[in-house]
Amino acid sequence: MRKKKANNNNVSWAVFVVVSLIMAGNIVFQGWAILSAQSQAVDAYKISALARSKVMTAVTSKKYSKEASLLLVGDIMLSRTVGLLMEKNNDFTFPFVYSMEKLAGADITAGNLEGALSSRGSNQGSKYSFRADPRAIKGLVVSGFDVVSLANNHILDWGTEALSDTKTILADNNIVSVGAGNTVTEANKEAVIERNGLRVAFLSYTNLYPRSLQATATHPGISTFDPSAIEARINNIKERGGADIIVVMLHWGKEYEKHAEEWQKNLAHALIDAGADIIMGSHPHVVQEVERYKRGVIFYSLGNFVFDQYFSPETMSAIVAQVIVGSNGVEHVKTIPVTINKTYQPIIASQW
Repeated sequence: MRKKKANNNNVSWAVFVVVSLIMAGNIVFQGWAILSAQSQAVDAYKISALARSKVMTAVTSKKYSKEASLLLVGDIMLSRTVGLLMEKNNDFTFPFVYSMEKLAGADITAGNLEGALSSRGSNQGSKYSFRADPRAIKGLVVSGFDVVSLANNHILDWGTEALSDTKTILADNNIVSVGAGNTVTEANKEAVIERNGLRVAFLSYTNLYPRSLQATATHPGISTFDPSAIEARINNIKERGGADIIVVMLHWGKEYEKHAEEWQKNLAHALIDAGADIIMGSHPHVVQEVERYKRGVIFYSLGNFVFDQYFSPETMSAIVAQVIVGSNGVEHVKTIPVTINKTYQPIIASQW
């Protein structure tokens, strides 16, 4: 009788374990189904907080020392053929498929956003007018971009409505924008990002727009390109202790020229003399020289990063700048080659 009772107990226990496992499996499956449904309901204009938090975890999961890693890239153009490819593949992260993991690994990732993210506005009549689908924000988010420059010669291709949408979409996804705004104060204000106890300030300017498109007290536009005023602003940030590191993003120079002009070198030197640490250049669509000047570093042009300029090897290649900064300024500089493939996706070299 005891043996039979023990067998009955064993059977009962086995049944209990099986039922428990089935119930647990159902709970896990239901939870997965709920999360899956929620993820599919993401608004096209705003990535879910969960997705962004995953990226930010990757971006900031460094040891907490007074040191930060920066990744700087050149021109990012998400419309025209690039936009068509995103739609064709039903994937608005498509341009960044081969680069997102490396980009998201830095403490701060920055680039130049060449054109608006909007479905509004009117074409202002430029020969090349860029306006990307707002859903293209997804690629910037999963790549861990923290700051983008809007001071370029395409941000107003579709007017101030499209500019306003762009700033809103970026802000909604925790990406800081510099170089344009609703007022002259907003357009010229530095953005400060803190990582590992270091405060890194970003300023952004271009000399490629007429003064009429610069922001005023009552009208949206880009920042004010005035070298003396830029130097004064850098000085002011330093004097009031507003940041430990200052990055100046400049959209300048001649397209397709492999070397910067003398006036650019003079300006870059003057800005570092004023207190800037890094000069980050864009617009020529090809890579230009990198210069160490005193305690700073100058990237005259990083070249294209995402762009559909297939007509030359130079426009289909670029560099990513990896800069380690610390309490004493620029500590280490490395440039990594980038190849843009036939579907305009940047591939960062394996020598990372």
